[in-house]
Amino acid sequence: MNSKYSQLFQPFSFAIGVSLKNRLVMAPMTNFSSNPDGTVSDEEVNYYARRSKGVSMVVTACTYVAPNGKGFQGEFAADRDEMIPSLKQLASAIKEEGAKAILQIFHGGRECPPDLVPNGDVVSASAVPSERNGSVTPRELPEDEIEAIIRAFGETTRRAIEAGYDGVEIHGANGYLIQQFFSPHSNRREDRWGGSIEQRLRFPLAVVDEVVKVAAQHAKQPFIVGYRFSPEEPETPGITMADTLALIDALVEKKLDYLHVSQTDYKAKPRRGIDDTRSRLEIIQERVDGRIPVIGVGSVYKADDAVEALKTGVPLLALGRELIIDPDWVEKIESGREAEIETKIDKSGQKRLVVPDPLWQAIINTPGWFPGIE
Repeated sequence: MNSKYSQLFQPFSFAIGVSLKNRLVMAPMTNFSSNPDGTVSDEEVNYYARRSKGVSMVVTACTYVAPNGKGFQGEFAADRDEMIPSLKQLASAIKEEGAKAILQIFHGGRECPPDLVPNGDVVSASAVPSERNGSVTPRELPEDEIEAIIRAFGETTRRAIEAGYDGVEIHGANGYLIQQFFSPHSNRREDRWGGSIEQRLRFPLAVVDEVVKVAAQHAKQPFIVGYRFSPEEPETPGITMADTLALIDALVEKKLDYLHVSQTDYKAKPRRGIDDTRSRLEIIQERVDGRIPVIGVGSVYKADDAVEALKTGVPLLALGRELIIDPDWVEKIESGREAEIETKIDKSGQKRLVVPDPLWQAIINTPGWFPGIE
């Protein structure tokens, strides 16, 4: 291995005592490839196993905690105990290759397609549609349903423990329900669940408290709990960098094991909210001030990109599209073959790359999503 990349392969230990063999993590990526009944497909299991050998930790695609939280066609379920064998199959495949298995848990809220939820009943913090094309106006959740969804996050955490996962990642990013409660765009409530930033934080923090509580009750060994967030929203009103710094301050007070930043480029700078020309990742890392590990992500295609991203101070890096393009990305660097890393998708390489057909079709038919796809 080239010595300048040795820092990528330093072990890392979470405060709870779980150790990672290196600083590289597989990012959560939707693959649209689960069975119609919500179980994990064999193709999905093979896809994860193919990418679990080099990285130290794998965060799965998001799984829904309640029937009305399903956000994608081909998404696997964790909303009932009958799904535990399916969940276990995926956890085992990841762990057998030497990586820690983290189940990402979420509720899609207003981003759920009506045809994927019972009776087409799309719900959110408020009856405000998202600004994407084809969005529907959701039903505002009443108090009892809010509490039920919070409990559902806890129940899914219990299932993750029973299925053998090493932890869960609470998906508070990408415009889904947890973020919808935090965002002034989607949350226009005037009760205790909305209004001031402190009240918009109430739902995310309640979910965190429930997940941490359930993990403490049910896990017989150290169990990782992380939280993923998007630093800003393009909408007005919307989450600003100043809002995110308040979120970070609140989250570091909780017994979480890591924070995971969701963005497409680790070098991205703030849009608004603070007067700072540094990257968001640098600003976030400074605000955290070593109190909790941060996972950075976004446009890390080559070994040198990873080294550069670590200069922001974050201890861990997540690889997303890179591991679809080249499942051996990590091993190539470790064995001194970084020059062989593929940076564009091989359009004829589906079988070699072990990519399920629904995900492959999305890659091939979505211009601009993947390098080399026009």
